[in-house]
Amino acid sequence: MTPGNLTQLISFAGDILNRVIPVLIAFALVVFFWGLIQYIRTHKGGKDIMIAGLVGLFIMVSVWGIIRLAQNTLFGGASATTPVGVPQVPQRT
Repeated sequence: MTPGNLTQLISFAGDILNRVIPVLIAFALVVFFWGLIQYIRTHKGGKDIMIAGLVGLFIMVSVWGIIRLAQNTLFGGASATTPVGVPQVPQRT
């Protein structure tokens, strides 16, 4: 495998992960709110579901932040004024 192909493979894998991670975070958020609804309705099983959703959110966001920090430290990153991965809303003039 040539270095160009390896770079393309890593880039492709990164693109897939960048699309999957927000979906997984949204899924964990839905799980949390589902647990909240169950807790409000029955006061029984919803607490465990809420905790699982919060733990999932915490782990995913923490790992995502650690990876972004490592990428910016090792390979250089975006400027300090624009957070990585945060969409910007254009200003109307």
